[in-house]
Amino acid sequence: MPRALLLLTSLTIIGVIVGLYLALGYAGTEIEQGDVQRIFYVHMPAFFGAFVAFSATTIGGILYLRTNNVKWDTLALAGVEVGLVLALINLTTGAIWARPIWNTWWNWDPRLTAEAVMVLTYAAYLMLRTGIENAEQRRRFAAVFGIFAIATAVITLVIPRIVEATIHPVVIAQAETAAETTAQGGFELAATPGVGVALGFNMLIWALLVPITLIWHRIRLENTAERIRAMKIRMMES
Repeated sequence: MPRALLLLTSLTIIGVIVGLYLALGYAGTEIEQGDVQRIFYVHMPAFFGAFVAFSATTIGGILYLRTNNVKWDTLALAGVEVGLVLALINLTTGAIWARPIWNTWWNWDPRLTAEAVMVLTYAAYLMLRTGIENAEQRRRFAAVFGIFAIATAVITLVIPRIVEATIHPVVIAQAETAAETTAQGGFELAATPGVGVALGFNMLIWALLVPITLIWHRIRLENTAERIRAMKIRMMES
């Protein structure tokens, strides 16, 4: 393992542990929601981590179409797999939060529906790759798909601010609108001590270090798999 990756992995593991301590022990208990609000310190950053990973897929797809270099296709694939994991963490923690706050595990709120479409879209990306045998054709189709798929992530990100019918909170309320958004599950940073520190630190870890570290590991794993496949082909030919 490269020293840089080893260092990054160590920082990520330590950061996740410290972030969980800040979320569960350091931050105060939110007045309206109680301890269930603490799940936001992972729930919200996990989505932004997924967004970063899916953005890597878009970048990888664009660069592959321009250069035909396989390494960019590998980046795109790694971004989708890591992004899906983080998106599912976001959905799962959101359902856990929604049960005591909304009295349901799931509803077809515009934000939740948009995220479900996003997850299914990127799951379809993986299905597309397994359904095309020709390697070059598979990479090109996947690159185009990955470039356009980022639209689902962007829509999921902005929909609470542009669709009035949603009951999904903007999460962090402005002081003058805190009463309105708290009724939907939002919270005000200044209302509870330690919230800003816990959320900011976990955002740094889950939205940057976690996706970057996992993508790097996934790329190395894919490169190893490619070398093994190449060795098998040479052995069969000989």
